[in-house]
Amino acid sequence: MADRHGGRARSAPTIYDVAAAVGVAPSTVSRAFSRPGRVSVETSARIHEAAERLGYRANALARALPTGRTSMLAMVVSDVTNPFYFEIIRGAEAAANEQDYTLLVADVLEDAHVERTALERSLPFVEGLVLGTSRMSDSAVRVIARQRPTVVLNRVVTGIPSVVTDNAKGMRQAVEHLGSLGHRSIGYVAGPEASWADGTRWLAMREAAHDLEMHAHRVGPFPPTLAGGALAAEPVLASGVTGVVAYNDLVAIGLLRRLTQQGVRIPQDLSVVGFDDIFGAELCTPTLTTVAAPLTALGQYAVRMLLHEARARTPREVRPARLPARLVERESTAPPP
Repeated sequence: MADRHGGRARSAPTIYDVAAAVGVAPSTVSRAFSRPGRVSVETSARIHEAAERLGYRANALARALPTGRTSMLAMVVSDVTNPFYFEIIRGAEAAANEQDYTLLVADVLEDAHVERTALERSLPFVEGLVLGTSRMSDSAVRVIARQRPTVVLNRVVTGIPSVVTDNAKGMRQAVEHLGSLGHRSIGYVAGPEASWADGTRWLAMREAAHDLEMHAHRVGPFPPTLAGGALAAEPVLASGVTGVVAYNDLVAIGLLRRLTQQGVRIPQDLSVVGFDDIFGAELCTPTLTTVAAPLTALGQYAVRMLLHEARARTPREVRPARLPARLVERESTAPPP
């Protein structure tokens, strides 16, 4: 093969080149990189010196594939453009680095089919999986979990380790906050129907509203995006509620922006509460009252749980790990008109 200057391209040095330079068998070179304890110190030093001089680099992945130990994990997220995942990914990467693992991140675009395809491609190369807000069915998740250690994030699947925010307590705090301001008719702007968190939050709102003698009204579902929030503006106004809790902060901000464009004053005419406390919740106008999820801790906990499961010799009882949520009061909530 010719290079761009017309000469013959130089091929990358191989294990055989190193073996010839040192005068040992290729298998000895292989052991020097993969199982150094089985090669004498002197021979190992000569092999590494020759490899450095020739520019040879051992293919760690190729060595690892037969044993399945690649020191790589995969995290699948439903929408990497959603700021909700920024801190989760950072926390997961920190926990992986602590144990000398590399974290691969796949964006599956809120699509269960894309998610399955990404997982099928990743399985041969990783030792474990974190499924972040998976849109696959429970049965599909269990099929994946039988092939690699798996932890589910932001969702509970029976029999599979999972890490979630305490949605019920978080929603109760939001409803109590609106109730304390004097609201009696409140709404929930729903997210994707396939979302476990969506169902949990709506159920928690209904129960809290019943206990506090408030009326709860559901609108949606809507995409979990700014555009989804904008679509919710008309149904929210038509519902006659004086305060709403949105599926997530993106929906809340999209709703807030569209209503403001239509002349609705936030919070004087309508109070808006988000969920997650993403980057940007403090940057919108007015700043967003929201239920804060421990995003960095979610990512860290998920990876640490995954590595524990991968190393466990015997199965243990699987219970969801619920991390605390807290209400952050800002400018988007006020007494009803």
